[in-house]
Amino acid sequence: MGSAETGAILTAALLLALKLAGPLLAASLVVGLAISLVQAITQLNEATLSFVPKLIALGATLLFLGPFMLAALDSYARLLFSRIVALGAS
Repeated sequence: MGSAETGAILTAALLLALKLAGPLLAASLVVGLAISLVQAITQLNEATLSFVPKLIALGATLLFLGPFMLAALDSYARLLFSRIVALGAS
């Protein structure tokens, strides 16, 4: 396996990490900013008030995007296993 193939595998791994973590981080960021804005407007500073909506948003994001995330992870695993088999055959 050459350095080009290794670079391609590492690039695919980083893109997969971005695909898996990106939607969860974005949902948490949006909900966190909205809750912070509401807390700043109402001057209600409670730590648990921001935790529960974030948890609900993350659960909803996983519920809707879970199949996409699982398919992306499955595709990457199949790519790695096919490369391992090809490496062993050569």
